[in-house]
Amino acid sequence: MLRLQLFLISIFLFSATYAQSPKREFRAAWIATVANIDWPSKPGLPAAEQQEQFIARLDSMQALGCNVVIVQVRPASDAFYDSKIEPWSRYLTGSQGTPPDPFYDPLAFMITETHKRNMEFHAWFNPFRAAVDSRNLAANAANHVTHTHKDWIINYGGKSYIDPGIPAARDYVINVICDVVKRYDIDAVHLDDYFYPYKVAGSRFGDSKSFAKFGGELTLDDWRRDNVNLFISALSAGIKKNKSWVKFGVSPFGVWRNNDKDPDGSPTHAGTTCYDDLYSDVLLWMQKGWVDYLLPQLYWEHNHHAASFNSLMPWWYGHCYQRHVYYGLGVYRMTEGKSSTWSGVKELMWQLRDIRKGCPENSGFAFYSASCFDKIKAPIKDSLKHNLTQYPAFPPTMRWIDSVAPAAPVLKLTAETRGSVLQWQQANPKKEPLKYVVYRFPSNEPVNLERADRIIAVVQATAYLDNDGLHNKHCTYVVTAMDRLWNESKAATATNK
Repeated sequence: MLRLQLFLISIFLFSATYAQSPKREFRAAWIATVANIDWPSKPGLPAAEQQEQFIARLDSMQALGCNVVIVQVRPASDAFYDSKIEPWSRYLTGSQGTPPDPFYDPLAFMITETHKRNMEFHAWFNPFRAAVDSRNLAANAANHVTHTHKDWIINYGGKSYIDPGIPAARDYVINVICDVVKRYDIDAVHLDDYFYPYKVAGSRFGDSKSFAKFGGELTLDDWRRDNVNLFISALSAGIKKNKSWVKFGVSPFGVWRNNDKDPDGSPTHAGTTCYDDLYSDVLLWMQKGWVDYLLPQLYWEHNHHAASFNSLMPWWYGHCYQRHVYYGLGVYRMTEGKSSTWSGVKELMWQLRDIRKGCPENSGFAFYSASCFDKIKAPIKDSLKHNLTQYPAFPPTMRWIDSVAPAAPVLKLTAETRGSVLQWQQANPKKEPLKYVVYRFPSNEPVNLERADRIIAVVQATAYLDNDGLHNKHCTYVVTAMDRLWNESKAATATNK
């Protein structure tokens, strides 16, 4: 009886661990560059030091199980890449318009390093922020939008913004973003929550001239929402026209509308909402298929009095409209020391488990932000790694973009004294960048490609040496091919007897 009980307990513990490790899960971290929040550590570092710091960021996020990084490449109408349209960012080089020294293209470098690690690179743009300090516009480079299009700029709350109500200004921003889509091998365009700015008490956003010129018969609020809708729709079309496989995601403020204003809203009492204050009708964007994913910023804890995580998480999942919803998690709260709720790992782990339990398909999370893990104690990171991200996961597929998987590899297994040598051939007529997933199953166990715990490697080469094969002589190897959108081929199998 005791043996049976121990056996059942072991089965339960294994099943719990396996259930906590889905093979498909968006696992990301934001890497903010504005004010040097996450990278580089300060402006003006030598190029080699910038590169070393970025590699360290990538390695740290990969060690936590992340398969995506969301990197801010345009924080304030400036560029972390070689642009003919906008100036180099001061957060990179210390002086806006000055290139890195010695010269390199940071975006090309970051994409290459990210892809080496089989991670996605989402290029993060702040669309309408022109400057973080409206008092010092004279210091901007001559080709910065605050100089070249002064009639587009609205100073508000100490910052400067491009007016979304001017059609030519929207086209300018779309052109900037699509220029990156055309020239760089990014996996996604990512926008944050800043469309119209957060409201400042006692101050009005100064778009009366553009409203008088372009507002027509609409109310001011509806016109502003329409401006953002037009921008999102046109940007989506521009991205897909240039590269159909590039995803488009938005990370909105965590509350669309409160249900006291709209019966379809969330059961919250937030003082700010996407629809009413930021003029962002994000649900419409999902319904129209203009965006591929939303990543709402759910930086509140469970049972928060105004906007609780446990109310908002299922609400967003229930309004995905057959697109993907992931969740932004505020790990920065763990570094502030202001709340006992966030003083340990309990709240974060609770949120992650809720996401897995309540959103079984096409979901995941992103940490805001990467540098917070420099300040979080090692036991907390270890707990996260060993309990929730111990095994690899791949981003969910987006079948409306592409659902055609690659051909299965043709696999050959050779047993050598150094281990099991796997080699395969791959038909790839489109010359796509493919990745290969190597699984190992005990020979008495059925092959189940949903078993993330059976993945032993993800490689880009067409060969793999399993040194542990010496100790796993009775096993079945499986190799599959994955394309850039993570569609997985049928299995190629070989048995080591």
